[in-house]
This record gives sequence, structure tokens and C-alpha cells, in this order.
Amino acid sequence: MTADVSDAPLADAGEVRAAMEYYARQGWTDGLPVVPVTESYLAEFLARTGREPGDVVFAMPHLNRECTVRLAAVNAAMAGCLPDYFPVVLAAWEALTGDGYPVRGIWQSTTGTAPLLVVNGPVRARIGMNSAGNVFGSGFRANATIGRAIRLTAINVFGLHPHLLDQATQGTPAKYTACIAENEELSPWSPLHVEHGFDPADSTVTAIVIRSCVHIEARHTQVPEQLALDITGTIARTGALIHRTVSALVVLSPEHARVFAAAGWGKDELRQYIYDHAVNTRAGLAAVGKDGISRHSHWRLPADHPDAIADEAAAHGNSDLVPLLNSPAAVQVMVAGADNAGVSAVIETFGPRGNPPSIAKVEHG
Repeated sequence: MTADVSDAPLADAGEVRAAMEYYARQGWTDGLPVVPVTESYLAEFLARTGREPGDVVFAMPHLNRECTVRLAAVNAAMAGCLPDYFPVVLAAWEALTGDGYPVRGIWQSTTGTAPLLVVNGPVRARIGMNSAGNVFGSGFRANATIGRAIRLTAINVFGLHPHLLDQATQGTPAKYTACIAENEELSPWSPLHVEHGFDPADSTVTAIVIRSCVHIEARHTQVPEQLALDITGTIARTGALIHRTVSALVVLSPEHARVFAAAGWGKDELRQYIYDHAVNTRAGLAAVGKDGISRHSHWRLPADHPDAIADEAAAHGNSDLVPLLNSPAAVQVMVAGADNAGVSAVIETFGPRGNPPSIAKVEHG
């Protein structure tokens, strides 16, 4: 079925195409067409916030560049956001500042990281965010364009063009956009923002720097320990281990969340189980050349490397087992996706973590 555009407002298609091509020639896109922005349209975005257009929302001191409210609005409009989305975009920038890693230039890294935004609270329904089926996929304007607004700003304000300041070796599809909403209605537990001290009526954005998204097909079991070990194995795989320790966001489908809840497990019990079982043997790490720690960067490397120091961490008092998480808090848990299958995801978050995630409240959310 094709869309019926017979009732669409008329415009000079040639002028629209010319503007889009001009933006592309200037390098103001992520490779996809962007929305041309007029001052009158920009004013609709700025009217959605009490902040001044010149207020700084994000800075990269090492690049000597800053993003203002006005520049954030320009890129949100170019990304295809509606003006009503703009308070969420501003909250995203606040949360990204609090996360810390982006400010220090990790978006330029060869690792190919990208920001993941998680939206909670009433604003999800108000602006039509997807928290159910295909939550990491296409089809929903708010999800797609809010995440894209961050990427366009990274390109246009901070100069993070691929092959130039963005040195990602391979990158990730999340570099286009990565913005989801939590399926609070089908979660057996408190949503992410309430767990970390916000009121259920608050609308918030959580920002986390991520490396990859790995899906787990586990339709075969109703035993919580078996499901938790499936998740743990994905977190603990040696290919994910680049630092002394790892961290993760576990995005459970409603079906998997119910498996744990029915057995009396909460988020804390799941986190503790993952922490206890996320281990590797020293022999296993040596086999892939990750049995040593760099004295400078704390990245993993062979034990006989000139920069290596011994990894003396031991799990459960067993010196042959290496713990891969620095604490249970290195694992965050949320619920998203459709209630139609046992499919969940492990999001590999960048760097050792153990503190609460960075969460910002949405203005007028």
C-alpha cells in the first residue's frame, strides 16, 4: 500500500529539493535528507523552552566548541523533530553532559560509540514515542528524530564528520539515531527513572554511551536462573571486554521480565545474579590476549605486553576466575519491546560503570 498524498499541503517541490541539496553540499547531513529550517519554524522550537537561545547546553572544551539552545533547535528541526519534541532534546543534552564520556571526546573514538537515549514518564504518550514492538527499529517519528537531532548536532556544531574528527573504525547504526521509551505499562517493576529517585509523574531522559546492541533469543525456558545465565553469557563474552571491567544495560522484553518477577526476582536480584556469574577464567582471557591490564589506559592486553600489569582481581575468592563487572550497579535493567516473544537485548555500555546513570528531567514534560 502506498501513502495517499492527495491531501498534503502544496509547496514548490523544486525549491524544497534545492534547499535540501544545498544543505547536503554544505555537509550538514548525516547522509540522509534533512528538513530545511526557516526562522519562523525555528521560533516554534524556541517557544517550547524557558531557556535563552544563547544558553549553552553542551560543550566540548577540547574542541573549543559549544552548542547553544538555538543551535540545538536548528538541528532538531533539521532532524525532523516536531517543536513539541524539543524539551526532550534539551533534556537529552543535559543527561549527556552528566554522563561525562561525551564531553571527554569519546564520540570521536575508533571504538565507534554512540549515545542511547531512554525516555520515561508521561511525555512518552504525549509525543507518541514507541516503547513496544520494534523499539530499536524504524516507524516512529519521535524516537527516530530525537535521537537523530543529537547526531546532527554532533556533526554540525562539533564537527564530528566521519573520516575527519569522527575516527570510528566501523561505527554502529546507532550513530544515525538511538532513542527508545521504556514500556512502563508492561513492566513488573519500577521504571528506570523512578528507580533512581524521580517521581512517576516526571518525564525524563537517560543518556548512556553505548558500543553495540546484542539480542538474546530465549523462548525456551521459564527458569529465571537459565534466562539470567543466557543474559550473563552475552555480557561476559571476551569480545565485549576491552577495559578492566565491562558494563551493560539489559533491556528485557515484557515476557522475560515476567519470568523473573514470577520467581520473586526484582531488578536487584537480577543484577546480583549477573554480577556473581559474569566471570571469565584466566586461561580463557589468555587465549584471546586479554589477561593483562595496561598501566596507563586500563584497557586489556596480553600479560607479556611491555605496558601490562597483572590483573589481580579474583571472583569469589578463586584466583583463577576474573570478575568482569566492578559491582552489581554496573548493570542497569529496564523493560521495552512487544509482549509477543522471549526476545531481549544486552546493550554494551562504554567503560567501567557503577554509578547511577545520568538522568535529566524534561522541561514541561
